[in-house]
Amino acid sequence: MASDKVLTMDEIAKHNTKEDCWVVLYGKAYDLTKFAKVHPGGAKLITDAAGMDATAIFDPIHPKDIMDKLLKPSLTMGVVDTSTIKPEHVAKPPEAHKPKPKKKAVKADAGAEEVEEEFKKPPLAAMLNSFDFESVAREVMEPQAWGYYSSGGDDEITLRDNHLAFQRITMRPRILVNVREIDMTTKILGVPASLPLYFTATALAKLAHQEGELAIVKAAKKAGVPYMLPTLSSYTLDEMLAARTPDQVVFSQLYVNPERSRSEEYVAKLEQAGVQALFVTVDAPQLGRREKDMRNKFTQQGSDVQGDDEDDGAVDRSQGATRAISSYIDPGLNWEDVPWLKSITKMKVLLKGVQCAEDAVMAYKSGLAGCVLSNHGGRQLDTCRPGIEVLPEVMEAVRAEGATKENFAVFIDGGVRRGGDVFKAVALGAEAVGVGRPVLYSLASYGQNGIVRMVHMLQDELQMVMRLAGTPNIPSITEKHVITTNLADHIVPLPIDNLTHKTYQGLEPAARL
Repeated sequence: MASDKVLTMDEIAKHNTKEDCWVVLYGKAYDLTKFAKVHPGGAKLITDAAGMDATAIFDPIHPKDIMDKLLKPSLTMGVVDTSTIKPEHVAKPPEAHKPKPKKKAVKADAGAEEVEEEFKKPPLAAMLNSFDFESVAREVMEPQAWGYYSSGGDDEITLRDNHLAFQRITMRPRILVNVREIDMTTKILGVPASLPLYFTATALAKLAHQEGELAIVKAAKKAGVPYMLPTLSSYTLDEMLAARTPDQVVFSQLYVNPERSRSEEYVAKLEQAGVQALFVTVDAPQLGRREKDMRNKFTQQGSDVQGDDEDDGAVDRSQGATRAISSYIDPGLNWEDVPWLKSITKMKVLLKGVQCAEDAVMAYKSGLAGCVLSNHGGRQLDTCRPGIEVLPEVMEAVRAEGATKENFAVFIDGGVRRGGDVFKAVALGAEAVGVGRPVLYSLASYGQNGIVRMVHMLQDELQMVMRLAGTPNIPSITEKHVITTNLADHIVPLPIDNLTHKTYQGLEPAARL
């Protein structure tokens, strides 16, 4: 097999172009010619290291096993003879990708000239809501990492509407209910949780903080909520699992690899480690266009723009983005593969990325354990409906087929920023909600402690909402406590959402870069 072949760096160095790009990572040589086109950090980071050992650049963000999880075995070209690695064979990070201190203009007093000074991070105790973490994260994160996390697909309409949709649901509180004691605890797929919330899978957490997913695992335990381990993590699966406490239960997310044996090996490892549920992502057969992210990558490449115009101006469509991404996410995954998914594990299997009632019903009839109503954080197909908007039609449809909370769990994610959002989702039938960006932003701002505080704030908000709505525990929250008349009406007038308006960073046109 090619993966057993021993290669010298001189042999590898011959494959040093965009059209023939081999890269050494952790002692193995990989053919990353196609992978470079869909690399989340931009193709140039890969192609600049063509024919070289890029471990030093790769390691700060990625896990050691990510290529074995993502690539077909045929793309592992061999093992490197380490004695042949010379200093000139080792790729170094370009200046454009090194951290730069962020500055912020301030005025000492009215009429004074603006002066530049470094951003002074407020104390953790000053964080009063999830938007506060987002505003701090924007200042402390590297621009490229911020662009990757915060961007949405195309015009970012769905990205914004994921949160705005919750404002189209009106509260309908009941009075004179004994709410002296409020019990927010619940179970998520049988796992105890301090509130109906879990940390959903998000890629490359080291872009936020050096401890990455390890900090998220530990924070999930402290906050009393489950964590869905990501496939595209910054730490290896073994490292994430080792960060658990002995009694801590986690879930896992899965991108199905076209090389099915890779997915089977990964799933078997999850099951052996005691992972309770498998969430198969089904809304990403091709990556969406995240233009904020794309702009950041372009401006930070430090390349010769004139040369780029001549060399890259014509897009190579011979393979297409779908073919390129199929190197590690199978765009051919379909309903006929569901029996195979169920056959390879005893874990509960759910679909993550359902966006209409028909598909939820098909998931139920296929014998799956549930689904997540999600549009991938507004990062895929723009102008899709938010999960909370899809929820009423899904609950009506699956209940009509005989589904119950016990045999088919429905979750939503996307846009959850307040305890009231959690309440509204539960009222409309969701077992729990997933949060992604708030975890990353609080991690980037204050590490593990930031995540825990973020959850505690949501708990405080949910407790208040439950008390004021007349619902002393989670089972008492019903659809009669909310009004959804305007949920699907996207032209209903709304007051300005000041928190989002002041925090959200809009798309920048190229002329302003």
